[in-house]
Amino acid sequence: MRIAIFGQQAFGKSVLEAFLDRGDEVAAVFCAPTKPGARPDPLAEAAQEGGIRLHQLPSLKGPEAAEALRTANVDIAVMAYVLQFAPQSLVNIPPHGTICYHPSLLPKYRGPSSINWPIIRGDTQTGLTIFRPSDGLDEGPVVLQKIVGIGPDDTLGSVYFNHLFPMGVAAMLEAADLVVAGKNREVVQDESHASYEGWCKDEEAHINWHQHVDAIYNLIRGCNPAPGAWTTWNGRTLRLFDARKIPVRKLSDVAGKPGEVVAVGERSVIVAAQGGSIELLKVRLDGGDKVAASVFATENGIMTGTRLGIAVEAAAKQSEPV
Repeated sequence: MRIAIFGQQAFGKSVLEAFLDRGDEVAAVFCAPTKPGARPDPLAEAAQEGGIRLHQLPSLKGPEAAEALRTANVDIAVMAYVLQFAPQSLVNIPPHGTICYHPSLLPKYRGPSSINWPIIRGDTQTGLTIFRPSDGLDEGPVVLQKIVGIGPDDTLGSVYFNHLFPMGVAAMLEAADLVVAGKNREVVQDESHASYEGWCKDEEAHINWHQHVDAIYNLIRGCNPAPGAWTTWNGRTLRLFDARKIPVRKLSDVAGKPGEVVAVGERSVIVAAQGGSIELLKVRLDGGDKVAASVFATENGIMTGTRLGIAVEAAAKQSEPV
């Protein structure tokens, strides 16, 4: 088939390569403009290296984008990780329309951080959806879905790179084949089950050590590797990555106040929380390199009794005698 690809980053590049590897013709690639000082986008680089017509337009809403897609004369357009808004006047140009990838089981978790939130909320499954883009965000009819389990220790990285990335590339090819062959069955999304979640950024990734250990551990998992759940130490930002949850099973297991370091070992640092503790394995201080938590502890004099967290530090000061 003859296709146009809209996308960016490694996922967009992998979708491009997958279509080319099986002999399809990619007539055009649409990629967001490279920001000043930023590294070239992998999809844009791959298109240029392959001699494919590349369009890096500041907007997909104008006549320039529509004319470029008409000129490409493709059978179908595929959207692989697209953050620019594409109007119906654009996506309806190819005779078989356009399909779009979204890494959740729509209509749940519409929005830009749809991989983070199921993990943060403690869900045991997520998935991917190939759908028809509409003028509403992630609201179009579903062409294809795949379910992915979320293990108790899975992270954003493991769910995406081990499952949603490779399965998503294969699903884009499968869905395109179904649509062009006229064998697709499209299902309107059930709005009664819809949910929208915004970006998972630093504001959402801030750890409250007074929350239950399950919530803290899920937040760390759902933000690993990005944006990185964070707390503070000595007024500096400390991001937590690889970690392990240690539940409390009896009263004698309870040790320390929320946010308090209760053990420093050869490989890790253990911090108390409600209902258990978090064993920190890998951390990063103030934008430095990721290091083993034990290395961070040694280099900064972290010991049993050290307190982490802005809220914890403030509460501790308020409790000091005047």
